[in-house]
Amino acid sequence: MAAPSRPPKPTAGDRLRRVLAIVPWIVANPGRPMAEVAERFGVAEEELIKDLEVVWMVGLPPYTPDSLVDVVIEDGKVWINYADFFSRPLRLSSAQALALLASSDALLSMPGTDPDGPLARALDKLGAALGSRSDDSVDVDLGAAEAGMLSELRQAASEGTEVEIDYYSYNRDDQSTRRIAPWRVSSSGGHWYVEAWCHSADGERIFRVDRIEGCRPTGEVSVYRPDDGEPSTEVFHPRPSDPRVTLRLQPRAGWVTETYPCQDITVNDDDTIDATLVVTAVPWLERLLVRLGPDVELVDAGDLPEAQSMAAGSANRILGRYRS
Repeated sequence: MAAPSRPPKPTAGDRLRRVLAIVPWIVANPGRPMAEVAERFGVAEEELIKDLEVVWMVGLPPYTPDSLVDVVIEDGKVWINYADFFSRPLRLSSAQALALLASSDALLSMPGTDPDGPLARALDKLGAALGSRSDDSVDVDLGAAEAGMLSELRQAASEGTEVEIDYYSYNRDDQSTRRIAPWRVSSSGGHWYVEAWCHSADGERIFRVDRIEGCRPTGEVSVYRPDDGEPSTEVFHPRPSDPRVTLRLQPRAGWVTETYPCQDITVNDDDTIDATLVVTAVPWLERLLVRLGPDVELVDAGDLPEAQSMAAGSANRILGRYRS
């Protein structure tokens, strides 16, 4: 467990974005002193050397000298020469070009990036090829969450302090007040999440930010800090003890396999789909079965025998509310 005052370790994503911003700048400004490059991009020279060592290994099979990016450091100065494959025309589909434009545009906000440099010029050309003017915007939806809530959670994660939240658990259909120590705030699959230590659960948990209905900073420094390893890209961590059920889905209900984590997926000869799902909370499965209606059949209830009558029972309770 790390000390609360220790700054967070840069993630692989942070390093990649920095490298992608540094390389074109050095190519456009060859022979600049290492100290100048390090200062421009806000890193120590030792860290800059580590970044350039990664660039040294970029290339294509068979990884001969002519297929690798060439990095030269002499007398405290640095040069980068692109490999031969960079001179070949790059052919992209419209979808690939738009994805490249949307992701690369974020690199221009990296500290030290030249707003009029080669990266910016390349993006202008790509935008022109797509029929997008330089003043057009690409709207990337990272999920619904209040800006103030995100700011409070990010500040707590940066300072290593704890917050108290009012959280609605969709799986359990329950609202509770929890004290958490935020570690990281990130976007995945169109939603914002905060990875944190939860005192109520006495362990690490991931919360969807749009389900946090209230956030109150405590100002208290937390003793719970994340491990030195890279942050997890998964927002769902099933436990071995969680029951599993196997559903047979009609083709039009195939969206279930894309929306929820499935451990086993089999497409049958009649195009129906057998999918095994982990059930972390019974109310979640009830709602899913009612939503799917005739498009789902329970193939195997596993360790959850009550699942056989779950859909009918839930539907009757809903009907009872309307009748009353």
